[in-house]
Amino acid sequence: MNNPFQEQLLKAGLVTEQQVKQVQKGKKKGKQQLSKKQRQKQQGEAALHAQREKELKAERDREQNLRKQQQAKAKAISAEINEMIKQHKLVRDEGCDVPYNFEHQGKVKRIYINQDMKQQLVKGKLGIARIDGVYELVPLSIAEKIRERNEKRVVIFEPDSKPVDDNDPYAGYEVPDDLMW
Repeated sequence: MNNPFQEQLLKAGLVTEQQVKQVQKGKKKGKQQLSKKQRQKQQGEAALHAQREKELKAERDREQNLRKQQQAKAKAISAEINEMIKQHKLVRDEGCDVPYNFEHQGKVKRIYINQDMKQQLVKGKLGIARIDGVYELVPLSIAEKIRERNEKRVVIFEPDSKPVDDNDPYAGYEVPDDLMW
């Protein structure tokens, strides 16, 4: 016996040896039951933690799959746009010596076209589309289809549809179509 209190009770004759053994047995059982409960609690917590980890992993996998699908879709759209531009671009040859300046994404760009192409651009019958950093002329219908898929890849010249400002002092002065800048 390791408990001095129990030994004193035995010497005093207040308890019997059998009672002391029962108490020790009960303590041992209580510890075993307590440890079983703790193990069950720990197993429950571990299972709950594993379930949370499994759900988080499934969510990350779903997000990653969605990103991959979006990237594949964007790549397919880009390939489709490239094909449309290649098939429908207007041929510009040595006769295209008129520089045409336009603004795209905040920068002024320049392409060389002929006088007929310039008139069609001004009237809004042609558009300019970008493929691999090069600007090409395409019919307006193709340019609109490209713009539906990706607005950054096309510059469309439509007839002026800007609202007129009543306070504009230059409203009566129209800018000529053949103005070079």
